[in-house]
Amino acid sequence: MGTLNKKTIRDLDIKGKKILLRCDFNVPMDEEGNITDDTRIRAAIPTIEYILDNGGSVILMSHLGRPKGEPNPKYSLKLVVKRIEQLIGKGIKFADDNLVISDATKNLAKELKQGEILLLQNMRFRKEEEENDENFSKELASLGDIYVNDAFGTSHRAHTSTVGVAAFLPSAMGFLIEKELKIMGETLETPERPFIVILGGAKVSDKIGIIENLIDKVDAIIIGGGMAYTFLKSKGYEIGQSLLEEDKINLAAGLLEKAEEKDLEFLLPIDVVVAKEFAPNSEHRTVDTDSIPKTMMGMDIGEKTVELFVGKIKNAKTIIWNGPVGVFEMPVFAKGTEEIARAMANSKAVTIVGGGDSAAAVEKFGFTDKMVHVSTGGGASLELLEGRVLPGVEALENR
Repeated sequence: MGTLNKKTIRDLDIKGKKILLRCDFNVPMDEEGNITDDTRIRAAIPTIEYILDNGGSVILMSHLGRPKGEPNPKYSLKLVVKRIEQLIGKGIKFADDNLVISDATKNLAKELKQGEILLLQNMRFRKEEEENDENFSKELASLGDIYVNDAFGTSHRAHTSTVGVAAFLPSAMGFLIEKELKIMGETLETPERPFIVILGGAKVSDKIGIIENLIDKVDAIIIGGGMAYTFLKSKGYEIGQSLLEEDKINLAAGLLEKAEEKDLEFLLPIDVVVAKEFAPNSEHRTVDTDSIPKTMMGMDIGEKTVELFVGKIKNAKTIIWNGPVGVFEMPVFAKGTEEIARAMANSKAVTIVGGGDSAAAVEKFGFTDKMVHVSTGGGASLELLEGRVLPGVEALENR
């Protein structure tokens, strides 16, 4: 990992200082703009409270959605103000500023008193944010005295508010990033064995880096989801209309070969639920993986596969799961993913769920509290599992 030599907020003297705090308030919302899951906001609260308890004031920054570098009320951070206030138990000031940092906002920052909180407008209202623009970074840095990054979910992006601003201020990581790095780092470096990784999701290409990084570290790799069919195809199976990455067949075969050389268990589904079409009410049935009909597509793992995978989970001491094993958004094809989540929830092992869809699935089935750790960042946790250094961490000051 090599990232734990970075300063954390505990290494800074924050009394009387204005702390620019990058959080990840990019929360899911319904059509009316109501927050449907506030996990990411809750995850930021310990760092905010620490700053206030230690005599600092806080200038909060985040993005929300993809406003494409211009102001859009649909993505205004005004939508999260109430929820932050409820969770922190005090009022906050909101700089409703389409330019993000105009003179009005600079004045609000200047007048901010000890113990007060100011929330800036959506960073992505400015195209310079995603360009990691130096002038925008300087403007941002001029608002405060210290920069703290606690936006784990965005720390794999080199943007102005995650990387650029760190060049112009003393900097450190907040408690959330520290926790994410520590848990993932320690697990990958000194896992209790047997150590297994379960990978799902649509594409092999998204998970190649993880497989290549973990193939020497784990005792078993379990594959489900859409990505399994490219592996099955590489073994010469008929996969019907199932998801296939044609250009990754050779690569899949190579990974299977590599696993065999290392005597590593590499488990693929032995039966799957197939359907006529990609629809919640499609006609479906369970077949063995060597008899998938030409006209049908795989949508979930079957019962025998669930039994096989769950057996491995029961014996494991460390389990990392990234990516659902079926189309869990459709209740009829959610069983496999739910059973994996349940087995992990009932396990005494160190259970880690990479963010993104797997985190959403665990939340949906009500098992979040039963896991040792559910990551708040999909892309960022993927990159950690690939053994990469996150730009938003790399930019911070060393101890």
